[in-house]
Amino acid sequence: MKITRKQGISGLIIGVCMLMAFCLPPAVAQGNPDNPDALREEIRALREKVEKLEKDNEWNTEDIDSLLDRLDKAELHTATDRVSFDIDFRTSAESIHYDDIRMAPQPIIGAFFTPFNPTNPAASGFNGATQAQIQGALANMAAGGMIPPAGKSDADNDIIYTNRLRLNMMARFNNHLSFGGRLAAYKVFGDSTGVKFNRGELNDITLDGNTTSLPHGDTVRMERAYFVYANEFGEMPYSFSAGRRPSTEGPPLEYRNYDMVGGSPLATIINWQFDGASLSFGLEQVTGIPGASFKLCYGLGYESDWGNSGSLTPQADLEDVHMFGFISDLYDNGTTSLMFNYAHAWDITDGFAGLTVMPFIVATEDRTGGPGDTPDGTPEYYFSPNSGGFISRMEPSTNIGDWDAASLLLRSQIPTANDHIDWFISGSWSRTDPTQVSENPFYNLLGTGLLSSNGDLEERDGYAVWAGTVLPMPYKGRLGLEYNWGSKYWLSFTGAEDSLIGSKAATRGQVYEAYYIQPIFDRNFFVKLGTQFYDYEYTGSGNPLGKPMEISDINALDAIFPVTDEVWNYYLSATVRF
Repeated sequence: MKITRKQGISGLIIGVCMLMAFCLPPAVAQGNPDNPDALREEIRALREKVEKLEKDNEWNTEDIDSLLDRLDKAELHTATDRVSFDIDFRTSAESIHYDDIRMAPQPIIGAFFTPFNPTNPAASGFNGATQAQIQGALANMAAGGMIPPAGKSDADNDIIYTNRLRLNMMARFNNHLSFGGRLAAYKVFGDSTGVKFNRGELNDITLDGNTTSLPHGDTVRMERAYFVYANEFGEMPYSFSAGRRPSTEGPPLEYRNYDMVGGSPLATIINWQFDGASLSFGLEQVTGIPGASFKLCYGLGYESDWGNSGSLTPQADLEDVHMFGFISDLYDNGTTSLMFNYAHAWDITDGFAGLTVMPFIVATEDRTGGPGDTPDGTPEYYFSPNSGGFISRMEPSTNIGDWDAASLLLRSQIPTANDHIDWFISGSWSRTDPTQVSENPFYNLLGTGLLSSNGDLEERDGYAVWAGTVLPMPYKGRLGLEYNWGSKYWLSFTGAEDSLIGSKAATRGQVYEAYYIQPIFDRNFFVKLGTQFYDYEYTGSGNPLGKPMEISDINALDAIFPVTDEVWNYYLSATVRF
């Protein structure tokens, strides 16, 4: 069969179009490189131009040269670029309102800074007293009804702005070896200190697990960096990965983030930056169950023998915090999925190394020959207000117990006439097994351990529910409704949740949220308007230290650190991704 010049040129143009559509990286597309619809529209226009040229028998060599130039650029891009980058940038405005914050009245706070008088303990303060003397004084105050109720106050931050920048990295050497990473910066307008005032919550400390997930100044930090080696064993694909893990923003946060799934663990129990490794197996071909998979996970939550003040001392007996677990896709047909996640952590510490601004400093000292003479070596407690706002380095002192958690997440869709309704529901469980009271001076004074106080070390079970739905709206908008509930002893490691208030997945109480997402250019540029209402029922949400108490029953001594009762948050954000 003889091919004419005209047919050959037509074939060349069509072939280039097909190559651009199926083989070349998206960076060669004009306009938005991550928008496949734009590329398809361009190819359709090129096809129409080819058909017109064939009909008119007119051939423009400039069109052909343009296509060949673009093909050359794409080949050069593929040959020279080793890492692909994409940008995720969000500007947000929030209005936060705290109602009925419980706080200890000034006379109670002042007693910790008033010198102890051994000749008249009933009329003295606690500064310079021993643990037994302070605990005795507190017991006498309680017996005599002298401990006042906690005071109540409101606090408002009418407007607070934030910028969050993420630089995602991806590289593929071949079909077996790839790399993923993310650099990020997250800051509040007008603040670059990176260190917050400590209100008694875990996210008030700049920790290894939340450095880029919460506002910490204008510093760019490594959030993720890991390699993946993938291969097959018979019909079963497997992969091994190690490094700084993609362990934040897992399911079901993709709904309110208007994004793909951002991490591996279920965000119902783990949302925390950490280093570790994983071994994954694809089980769909082996079991015949759509989407079935199984992943073993390991992480190191805290390294105790490096960079800490007691690392090389004879008393350095603090163990590292190790975590092990698994994640399994039990079923996933693209519309409905069922996931299960289990995790166990050994030797949880009474905190992590980090920076914060403490409202006061607690220290112990053995002294003899003075008014507080302690010849038996019993230490005296000294309290100093941090009136200068000085930054403190926090270090754990004690391994306080083990933690277990499990979560089951069901996600699905309900078809509508022109779209679909997304919905999900999860149920979670946690168990804490305390082993000893914290040796930190302040916590030891109160007999604080893993979800325990006054030296009462008991196993505790906690439970949580998270449910939500996303409804299609006009102009491709999405209306989301979510609900969270956590029991008295519920404990999750979700302190890296992107929230200026605190993790709603860790809440001991209830959280209601409604949001509206309006795409401007699909998922590449959209705005989001929403509101949240936190209704805390118990103290210490997300904090492993101390026995949770019903907020309505706490007294002044229970509110030395402020206790949050109710919070309203209203937010508006604009996000750009490309």
